[in-house]
Amino acid sequence: MERGNDTQSSEFLLLGFSEEPEFQPFLFGLFLSMYLVTVLGNLLIILAVNSDSHLHTPMYFFLANLSFVDICFTSTTVPKMLWNIQTQSKVITYAGCITQIYFFTLFVGLDNFLLTVMAYDRFVAICHPLHYTVTMNPQFCGLLVLVSWITSVLHSLLQTLMVLRLSFCTGMEIPHFFCELNQMIHLAYSDTFLNDMVVYFATVLLVGGPLAGILYSYSKIVLCICRISSAQGKYKAFSTCASHLSVVSLFYCTGLGVYLSSAATLSSHSSATASVMYTVVTPMLNPFIYSLRNKDIKEALSEFFRGKP
Repeated sequence: MERGNDTQSSEFLLLGFSEEPEFQPFLFGLFLSMYLVTVLGNLLIILAVNSDSHLHTPMYFFLANLSFVDICFTSTTVPKMLWNIQTQSKVITYAGCITQIYFFTLFVGLDNFLLTVMAYDRFVAICHPLHYTVTMNPQFCGLLVLVSWITSVLHSLLQTLMVLRLSFCTGMEIPHFFCELNQMIHLAYSDTFLNDMVVYFATVLLVGGPLAGILYSYSKIVLCICRISSAQGKYKAFSTCASHLSVVSLFYCTGLGVYLSSAATLSSHSSATASVMYTVVTPMLNPFIYSLRNKDIKEALSEFFRGKP
């Protein structure tokens, strides 16, 4: 590989999972199925929330936003991967790579913030039920989502601009199925110290902060549930946040697993496979987690398909 004089005219190669031709139809069918299930499942959640007035509450408002973000999140990476498999091409342009980095960082940040906001919603509902309607009013809920979007957009823009200052070799191979931020930084031949520092501090503030908020909210929720005298009351209180807790655990555990696997192994295929868990599998499972455990969602979907107003 030679150093390019104009990085913006470069093309990169996404190595993906396997270079064996016999595996390509299987990979295409697998990821196409997962993508369609993800889009359909999250669209059904959005339709259920919008069509049923009983679901026009803060909890379901945030859930509909999360479903929309999950559709966008998985659409950032999977369609390009499917296109490359179908055309038997590994090429992605520099502009395409930068675009992937921007939107991937944006939507993973939004996922992070929305899960935190949903944890706060459950905290207020369980620990301060008498103040819930006043505290979680529509204006405040809209403000929380707006702040999440603004923060995620600014963070994503910062990270993307930091990548734009780097120089890359022409024809560079990316050991992944999409242009992941850390992979791109480490493949640059220019100095990446400032980029590494920005990623580190952003991770501490924008991942560690929300995670600490989630843990604090649930510690208070557990204490409140323990004070409830009846077993039925405890079950009812816990059931209102069980789905969200499952999604939070899946999101953070899979994300943590990706970076631990990246640090523990030099295999690019192992890292790419681990990334599938939080980029594809988690958005696909979220609708199932919420719909299977939620009678209101199932009733809303049933009425929607029966055509009831």
